[in-house]
Amino acid sequence: MKPVSTARVMQAAALAFAVALALALAGCAGTPTPDWQINAGSALQRMQQALLQGNDRVAANEYQRARAEVAGTGRPDLAARVELLRCASWTASLQFEPCAGFERLRVDAKAPELAYAAYLRGQMDAGQRSLLPPAQQPLAAAPQDEAAQLAALQATADPLSRLLAAALWLQAGRAAPAVITLAVDTASAQGWRRPLLAWLGVQQQRARQAGDIAEAGRIGRRIELVLQGRDG
Repeated sequence: MKPVSTARVMQAAALAFAVALALALAGCAGTPTPDWQINAGSALQRMQQALLQGNDRVAANEYQRARAEVAGTGRPDLAARVELLRCASWTASLQFEPCAGFERLRVDAKAPELAYAAYLRGQMDAGQRSLLPPAQQPLAAAPQDEAAQLAALQATADPLSRLLAAALWLQAGRAAPAVITLAVDTASAQGWRRPLLAWLGVQQQRARQAGDIAEAGRIGRRIELVLQGRDG
């Protein structure tokens, strides 16, 4: 069986979160997929990739395209999902800021969007877990055991979901050292400069705190290498 590419996995995740379930099911039943749905999903995938690669200009352009496509539906819940998906990419890169775009739409948001916003803030109730995208439901609660944390992350095929969960565990002070290493490896494997630099920074800080100067220096050289390849 031919393996599924990372780009295809990310596009599927973007479509699943940004498009209403009813429309997706209608497409599977034989109804042609609306152009806006295809265009929005493609723009969201490109937006995610650009954000994670540190290309803010491309990310901003693709974000505007996705918003314009979704705006044509007149549905605030879908517009809210675009904002949340964008904020998830920032959170996975350890930039823990309020999701301002979503907050402007909160008044018209539905239960799944409210649950996802609460997840990004680390304030989700247990009853909201089933409203998250399927890939993220098992990760919504951080296991206390390091082995269980690693097993949960390794069982997650979507790299963004893996980084997002690790980021939220780190913010809550519950990320085991091996989780940080796995986050570094995940970002590195995808070539995602923004989260890779953030997670390497965490690793370097912990090495310094432990007095491991050699390890801190090694990580610092990795950081320099990533910075050398960054777009100007």
